[in-house]
Amino acid sequence: MSRIPIPIQLVLLTVALTGVYTMVGQSVPQKEVHPPEVIDIASNISTDDMVEIGKDIFEGKGICTTCHTIGRSGALRFPDLDGIATRAATRIPGYSAVDYLAESLYEPDIYVVEGFNPGMPQINKPPIGLNDDEIMCVIAYLETLGGMATVTMDTPLVYTGSSSSGSEPARGEAP
Repeated sequence: MSRIPIPIQLVLLTVALTGVYTMVGQSVPQKEVHPPEVIDIASNISTDDMVEIGKDIFEGKGICTTCHTIGRSGALRFPDLDGIATRAATRIPGYSAVDYLAESLYEPDIYVVEGFNPGMPQINKPPIGLNDDEIMCVIAYLETLGGMATVTMDTPLVYTGSSSSGSEPARGEAP
């Protein structure tokens, strides 16, 4: 019987392992990622239009459904947003639902819901990078989850995550 020399065995093992890893790598579905689309939002759109745009942003560019659910219970990665408008109005004394939602989007680690860990990214910064108008539309959509949308493009926000001095306002302090 002839024996295969050890160096050749090592080469064969390396080729076989490379083949297996290549097969596994090619069998994993690949996700095609495109740059976020630019959404033009007129300053005079209706609240109903804001809700529709906000829903599209929530499900698409905002990638909110990556972590949040609507109408689910049990062990969840982040809070379920069904009924968020009702809960948001009572989370922080002195804050309206709109104020709470704005703060949660611009600075999500300021108030973390009990039972959940911090970890939501600021959606006005990369990699999500929503602008203020897009965030207003998302707030309009979130208001419909357990309530009625009241926000307009002219609604002043107590919290926007930035001020002219570059520092962020304290909770409840107008920018």
